[in-house]
Amino acid sequence: MVIYLDKTKLWNSFLEKVKGELASISFDTWFADTKLYDLSNDTATIIVPMNIHKKNLKENYNQFIQEKFSEVSGSNFKFEYILEEEINNNVKIDTDEIGVPSVSSFESNLRSKYNFDTFIVGESNKFAHATALAVAENPGVMFNPLFIYSSSGLGKTHLMHAIGNYIVKNSKKKVLYVTCDKFVEDFTHISRNNKKNKNDNFDKIENFKNKYRNIDVLIIDDIQYLSNAIQTQQEFFNTFNELYQNNKQIIISSDRSPDDLKLLEERLRTRFTWGLMTSISPPDYELRMNIINNKIKGHINNVDFPQEVKDYIASNCTSDIRRLEGDITRVIAYSTMMNAGIITLDLAIEALKDSYKSNITSKNKVQQIMQVVSQHYNISLDDIKGKKRVTSIAIPRQIAMYICRNKFDIPFSKIGIEFGGKTHTTVMHSVNKIEKEIKKDKQLEDTINKLTKEVNV
Repeated sequence: MVIYLDKTKLWNSFLEKVKGELASISFDTWFADTKLYDLSNDTATIIVPMNIHKKNLKENYNQFIQEKFSEVSGSNFKFEYILEEEINNNVKIDTDEIGVPSVSSFESNLRSKYNFDTFIVGESNKFAHATALAVAENPGVMFNPLFIYSSSGLGKTHLMHAIGNYIVKNSKKKVLYVTCDKFVEDFTHISRNNKKNKNDNFDKIENFKNKYRNIDVLIIDDIQYLSNAIQTQQEFFNTFNELYQNNKQIIISSDRSPDDLKLLEERLRTRFTWGLMTSISPPDYELRMNIINNKIKGHINNVDFPQEVKDYIASNCTSDIRRLEGDITRVIAYSTMMNAGIITLDLAIEALKDSYKSNITSKNKVQQIMQVVSQHYNISLDDIKGKKRVTSIAIPRQIAMYICRNKFDIPFSKIGIEFGGKTHTTVMHSVNKIEKEIKKDKQLEDTINKLTKEVNV
């Protein structure tokens, strides 16, 4: 019997081998954050980050994992996949409850710039990203249909194109991306012709069915626009059924969940829930900053973009990734035309005054508070927004949150977003802590009053 003294080294050796045989996006998504927890009774127990990792590794990578692990360990093992919380809480989560289980000349309508490599992953979208990649790797098998919903501008369309581009690149499957408006337009066209001349419209009907049913993957964007097209709902119902019955992958997006699409027929809304529904939340501060840095890095001009300008944009544009990218482009263009390419905070404020109407002459109030507090305690804005818990940083951060809430009545949610994506609970805890400290520390109360006056000035 082989004895393994260092499970970490053994698993790292396995990961190195796997990394050399998989696409980087697949390795980073499914393997990079895994750990070997236990080796006993011929079973290797692996810690994974999310339930979708359990399901996908078990159903689509298990044999591959067994073979590669055998090569580095010299022994054969069965594999079990668990979450950290299952260990801590001594529970088992059943992955069966999660969902229902090369390039051709075909015109797919896909945009190549939207792929998994250019999709920036953060806390708000990592589950949607993982499910999208799982579908891309096994279309028609993993999560069919896949229903992605969120507010506008958060990355739904990007993910849908990424799935399609991945499938086209790695298989010979036919992928069709269309907007809901295009589907309605195509159907309405043949419907009108049918009323005029039924005999001449036969070919058009067959062409329509061939376009939408003789494919392997249908990606349809903004399904909410089907609500007012009653006849088209019937046709989409028929198209959906035929694709689904033939194990063809269906991917749908909407600006709301199926339950909220009240104007769609019940039978359609029910089918949308057969597979997996995943939502995308607004990006937190960290993700917004990563998107800004990535956009600047990929810009055609080599620009010097000051950190305070990044902070200004990330703190004001909080709920729309497309607008975030547009604001960066506007600042760069404005600097080129008005200031010889030199970007400053004042220039950014001027360039974006129409976008941030309530903040024409300054950063938003939270930013002012953070700046005043950080200067007083001689720490950086990155520190005050960050996660460091050393007293010299944690106390000023809590004071800044207290001033935001108790002196300016700023909502907990906005404070959390501005302070690097802190939770409502974290902000509330900080505010309560300073409230208690003030009652027994007159000097602290005087300091907070002084800082508040500086902000007002």
